[in-house]
Amino acid sequence: MELETKAVEHSPNTQYEIKHAFEDFLTGFAAFRQANDERLAGIERRSADVLQEEKVARLDAAMTETKQKLDSLMLAQARPVLGGERKAFDPATAEHKARFDRYVRKGDGPNGVNDMEVKALSEGSNPDGGYTVPLEIERTIDRVLAKASPIRSIAGVRAIGGATYRKPINIVEAASGWVGETGAITQTATPTLAALDFPAMELYAMPAATQMLLDDSQVDIEQWLADEVQIVFAEQEGAAFVNGTGTNQPKGFLQYTAVADASYSWGNIGYIASGAAGAFAATNPSDPLMDLCYAPKQGYRANARWLMNRKTEAAIRKFKDTTGNYIWQPGAAAGQPATVLGYPVTEVEDMPDIAAGSLSIAFGDFARGYLIVDRVGIRVLRDPYSAKPYVLFYTTKRVGGGVQNFEAIKLMKFAAS
Repeated sequence: MELETKAVEHSPNTQYEIKHAFEDFLTGFAAFRQANDERLAGIERRSADVLQEEKVARLDAAMTETKQKLDSLMLAQARPVLGGERKAFDPATAEHKARFDRYVRKGDGPNGVNDMEVKALSEGSNPDGGYTVPLEIERTIDRVLAKASPIRSIAGVRAIGGATYRKPINIVEAASGWVGETGAITQTATPTLAALDFPAMELYAMPAATQMLLDDSQVDIEQWLADEVQIVFAEQEGAAFVNGTGTNQPKGFLQYTAVADASYSWGNIGYIASGAAGAFAATNPSDPLMDLCYAPKQGYRANARWLMNRKTEAAIRKFKDTTGNYIWQPGAAAGQPATVLGYPVTEVEDMPDIAAGSLSIAFGDFARGYLIVDRVGIRVLRDPYSAKPYVLFYTTKRVGGGVQNFEAIKLMKFAAS
């Protein structure tokens, strides 16, 4: 297996490329809308044209490709400089960074000897081996994850210092009533509290480098390590926040019991049926989307958004409302999300494709509905023995997640009822 260690280079013309890609995307949407209007008109005349169907499909695929390119450019531009803002010189921080750099390159301390055991209780080292990542790298990885993991960017995030975060929830409010000036006052019902636990699970990556690369003083070892682990961390945790089982990983919101919204109860997530098994209803397919919009209470709709993958979004692009307007609209500027019925769309590739009984669309306020807990600290353990001539860096981060408010998230189930 070939192992590569390289940093991502930013194009000097990124801003121009973003502008050009966004213009191409808008042009493609205009052409798609015109072709789809002609396709729908042919269906109404009962003279559907196969060539027209193929044209719409080609334009839809081209739009998806252009959107992927635009998203990649926006992500590259948003990636922060390692270490963040320049700060005043701090001798303690500088010593920690120097110790970390020496540990990664040579496996020993700044004086040329292995002082991991001699200074086991000093800042940055651990009695059981390994090394705590300097704070600048830790914050860099977290910031990149916020851009690369779509769920992390919209959910509630809390840093914790222990293994588990416990959150009390008031699921039944205190009762109240009216009383006259001299009327008898009776005792009202008391609120009901529940406790939700969010344990932090261990997420790891193990990039490899040759000793020759590490000996090269020109290599920015911190940048290399952050570049190696940032994407794999984002992919792993992003998938877990959607479909994680809750065993040795966060529990995804699709792993909770889904019930018809009319029968909703706390601890479950309500769903609206699409009207057909594995598809939208043949007539008025956008009506269930409107029903899903109004399934959450008003307080959750203010900051609500859609979650779906690109294939589902492509299907919704073709829908119109009763006045003939497309319910899907592109973002007003590069970097702005597309909207469906006025609410922003977050593309999550881990959401399932449309199939019989699938829960392929989610809607709600995810900042209030889903909680991510981060155990403070990212750790690196250097292993020069297991895969010679490569040096492995066992990098770990502890993260957990789960639904914290079951009323804030609603789903669409692709079924007749």
